[in-house]
Amino acid sequence: MLLAAWFALANGWKPLVTVLGAAVVHEAGHWLVLRRQGAAVTCFRLSVLGAAMETDSGRLSYGGELAAVLAGPAANLLAALALTAVGKGRWPAAVGANLVLCLFNLLPIRPLDGGRALYLLASWAAGPAAGEAVCRWAGTVTAAALAALIGGVIWRTGGSLWLLPALFAGVFWSARPWLPGAYV
Repeated sequence: MLLAAWFALANGWKPLVTVLGAAVVHEAGHWLVLRRQGAAVTCFRLSVLGAAMETDSGRLSYGGELAAVLAGPAANLLAALALTAVGKGRWPAAVGANLVLCLFNLLPIRPLDGGRALYLLASWAAGPAAGEAVCRWAGTVTAAALAALIGGVIWRTGGSLWLLPALFAGVFWSARPWLPGAYV
């Protein structure tokens, strides 16, 4: 909440509403597919990386859970396409917010949707141990590359405080699988 308030003070309420609108579309995509499959949402929480839903997913198959995981990015992609078709260039910020949220969430880093999707696919194909190994490797490499990219952008542009949370998250998620006692 503090991050959102800081963002609104620095940039105004319109960009904040645009980003939050894309987040609502994203979470609604997850929720609709979970609801359709009969899975209950047991907890909803906000973090620096966005919203997270905890579900009673024990009753979902790998395919059902994969559909629910990919429904959020798919909802953002559909929203961006619909806004482009209907808006005829009137809402570029909303289109961009939905596309960025879609692509960011498809990165193969847990706890993002792409990391969960990669785990489900690898586990479905080769078992849970293989899923863990693939996710640990792919998540670490991707998070380290993302942290390096964001660090480079901050350095080349003279700094952007809005990129710091993503930089810290990238460093944390790239180191986390290798920390003693870390949950992956």
